[in-house]
Amino acid sequence: MPSKLESLRKHTQIVADTGDIEAIRVHHPVDATTNPSLMLKAAQQSAYSEMLDQALKASAGGFDPVAEACDSFAVALGTEITKLVPGRVSTEVDARLSFDRAATLGKARRLIERYEEAGVTRDRVLVKIASTWEGIQAAAELEKEGIQCNLTLLFSFAQAQACADAGVYLISPFVGRIYDWYKKSEGRDFQGVEDPGVQSVARIYRYYKQHQYATVVMGASFRNTGQIEALTGCDRLTISPALLQQLAVEQGELQPSEILTQPSSDPLERLDESTFRWAHNEDAMATEKLAEGIRAFAADQVKLEELLRMRSVQA
Repeated sequence: MPSKLESLRKHTQIVADTGDIEAIRVHHPVDATTNPSLMLKAAQQSAYSEMLDQALKASAGGFDPVAEACDSFAVALGTEITKLVPGRVSTEVDARLSFDRAATLGKARRLIERYEEAGVTRDRVLVKIASTWEGIQAAAELEKEGIQCNLTLLFSFAQAQACADAGVYLISPFVGRIYDWYKKSEGRDFQGVEDPGVQSVARIYRYYKQHQYATVVMGASFRNTGQIEALTGCDRLTISPALLQQLAVEQGELQPSEILTQPSSDPLERLDESTFRWAHNEDAMATEKLAEGIRAFAADQVKLEELLRMRSVQA
């Protein structure tokens, strides 16, 4: 009998949710995703010391050398990852730009320029952007320029609708963080298809397929393998090394989840800005988790910058 990971691969593309190059080497994912928290975790490991030093050296003398070193480090790490995966690496725009469309555009374009300077073509990279209204509109413009995007921190159905209408390449709805909110709010646990995070991704997936949107649905932020198994058959799932390892050692045949194959009950609806903001605001969980996620990623970006600043002083 195959492992659950082998079985899952038959129905869903596996993406590694990590910046750990060795973990990617072990699990052979199609793609890999990074974020500021994962970048900070990598930067704290001795294996990445030389990469950090090179990023600082390359950015010395710049207008904002520490911020530029962060971008250089992100691209250097992403470049190494592209040598190990056949698909793409997702690199995130600074979360502090989440409500600034113009700044998001500038940062995204510069990241792609850095990748191309490193010999990595733009078709190997997804630029990760928070699913705010400003981020979604920036992504719509980037997609027209051939810069494909991964819209992250996605919690509400309104965010998913707006992303699809914007023509973004891929969305990352956060299963685990939705689960966390409802577990705390209702004071109980959830299993399998009753999990609110699983249900959220399944609703989006059904809506996209029924209304023939090309945007890829990639479930993210998993807390346990039960959530992953319940979304077998989703376009892609980005999974941490720990859960990949757990799936690799457990045996079992997985089949596409019935929750994904049911018809959508949501009619096609295109949202303008005011309609989007109201619909998202009406979802207390999504409003809280989006704000919390942006703050957390921004805080880890600041920590990464401080780590680089201290390293440059000590050099």
